[in-house]
Amino acid sequence: MINATFQVDFVHRLRFTRNALDPENPTWREVLAPTGAGPARVLAFVDAGLAAAWPGIDQQIAGYAAAHPQSLELAGATVSVPGGEAVKNDRRHVDEILDQIHRAGLCRQSYVAVFGGGAVLDAVGYAAAIAHRGVRLVRFPTTTLAQDDSGLGVKNGINAFGKKNYLGVFSPPWAVVNDIDFLATLSERDFRSGLVEAVKVALVKDAAFFRRIAKSTEALARRDMDVVSNVIRESAVLHLRHITEGGDPFELTTARPLDFGHWAAHRLEEMTDFELRHGEAVAIGIALDTAYARHIGMISEEDAESILVCLEDLGFELHHPALEDGRSVLAGVDEFREHLGGLLTIMMPAGIGVGRDVHEIDAEAMMSAMATLARRRAGQERLAS
Repeated sequence: MINATFQVDFVHRLRFTRNALDPENPTWREVLAPTGAGPARVLAFVDAGLAAAWPGIDQQIAGYAAAHPQSLELAGATVSVPGGEAVKNDRRHVDEILDQIHRAGLCRQSYVAVFGGGAVLDAVGYAAAIAHRGVRLVRFPTTTLAQDDSGLGVKNGINAFGKKNYLGVFSPPWAVVNDIDFLATLSERDFRSGLVEAVKVALVKDAAFFRRIAKSTEALARRDMDVVSNVIRESAVLHLRHITEGGDPFELTTARPLDFGHWAAHRLEEMTDFELRHGEAVAIGIALDTAYARHIGMISEEDAESILVCLEDLGFELHHPALEDGRSVLAGVDEFREHLGGLLTIMMPAGIGVGRDVHEIDAEAMMSAMATLARRRAGQERLAS
């Protein structure tokens, strides 16, 4: 018997900038590796929602390439792809992306550049990862959620069989360019939605960061971009450190602390046919797990109330009619167990900045937590002992 262990080094390039498509901004060209055989060949994909909100982005991409002919050349016209979960719910979109990569003649030293929200980054990233077993991917996240969380991840995937992210791969991006100017394109709902991932990572990684967010909810809600920029940067760095320093970037074990609140969130997205935004569902998932943790005595009333108030102050609804079908929501536990590999491991809040893994869920206690959120929405109670 031979067991041979080997390691592969990856470099995760994260850049923060503004006006990334200004030809005077060197960020994009500087993250591309010299090929020794001329400029890097790049095929760009743009979220259709972003294209509608940012007229002329195709011309800006072309203009940037034209201004840096020694560094990059476009391998074809910019390709528009559907935004939101629509691009992940139909595998034909991935086939179309792959067809464009094939027609452009990209090789493993070429680049796919993708501009868009988390769902588009997921779908285009999945296609790039399976073309030639990996075409280099440069992500330009354009939503708060993608900039402070999903755009940093090493996961790419789409939905299938009624399950969130059932098809996918682990494939680190070549680079991530966070340009905060893109956030101006977002609706209030989409802008707010992504902030919950900063709350999430703070709750399991950094109590002081959570307290800063909680004190800044008014500024975040009115889109004070100085405050927003700091929160996004800090959240992104915490996510990046977990990936690069957490010891399990490809999730070979069952512990997934950054999925706090997600077992219920994924189920709620499915149950509402994705009418709930991912961030909205995560906010409910965090609130539900917090209420559950309080119900079983894992977290103090004061800390639990701080979490819920922070989410409410950011503008999140912490209850949805789908929670009234509690048994269907609890089916998400088994889906999460399957996704993890058999052993259920769910992160629960044991305090501000303190997470604790649990390996079973008391169904009746979770149903009680759902009822608590319903009563809270009706203004009938705070979290009680």
